[in-house]
Amino acid sequence: MGKVMVTGALGNVGGYIAKYLIQNGQNVVVADINMEAMQQRYGDEATCARFDFTDPSTFAKALAGVDRVFIMRPPHLGKPEDLKPFVEALRDKGGIRLVCFLSLIGVENNPVPPHHKIEKYIEQAGLPYCHIRPSFFMQNISGVHAFEIKHFDRIVVPVKNALTSFIDAEDIGEITAKVLSEPEKHQNRGYSITGPEAIDYFEAAKILSDELGRTITYANPSPRLAKKYWIEVRGLDKEYSTVMGMLYMMTRMGTAKKVTPVFEEVMGKQAQTFRAFVRKNLAAWQGE
Repeated sequence: MGKVMVTGALGNVGGYIAKYLIQNGQNVVVADINMEAMQQRYGDEATCARFDFTDPSTFAKALAGVDRVFIMRPPHLGKPEDLKPFVEALRDKGGIRLVCFLSLIGVENNPVPPHHKIEKYIEQAGLPYCHIRPSFFMQNISGVHAFEIKHFDRIVVPVKNALTSFIDAEDIGEITAKVLSEPEKHQNRGYSITGPEAIDYFEAAKILSDELGRTITYANPSPRLAKKYWIEVRGLDKEYSTVMGMLYMMTRMGTAKKVTPVFEEVMGKQAQTFRAFVRKNLAAWQGE
């Protein structure tokens, strides 16, 4: 049996994919920059390989015996061209049964985000692919936006009353691991993956209020003010804030409201609701 290489294995989605691949009995190569952290996290459950998209000298060793690959674009690599050498290495290696790229819902019709061009690189290389196109991660609320909820009881996201079909990163990891475990079933497809419902941030604030036992409000800032706040007050990276602002602008235009049956069709069960996610992660918004 060939191996499955998981890039970004120390991250949210990559970590869940590796976890479920291991549960599925697959031979897993976890690939990231920090070898020590990977060895601590995975022990002898997976092969650890130092890997860097910007360093082609790390490709061959990480790809030894690999026939399926999960690609996660590191947030700090803003240019899609940064991933092209690795895609070309996969093409030249041969014998690849499936490439799963973590893309973005609706990106097939939107050439602005870098994900669009990366999908095209993979297709043009003639590699069998399954683009994983999730809606917004629930983890954005427990991650980058948790600070305001925890300290000021506010959600600071500039999308007005637009709907979002939030998906838990764990559900993305589980479905991607299944796809990679049965590659021939899913070749040359794009899977738009959402949670079971689309809600606005006023409803998200109400659910958080219910479960946390205190009033959380949706600040509903303008895009300009939100970006200024992220950069100047939160101290978030300017490029990261720009990309985040662009994605929220798309949401504001209605691109994140679609609810798809893909998760249920592939997994035979419903994806997690936002309320269930909040109950599971209360600690993210509590305490000091």
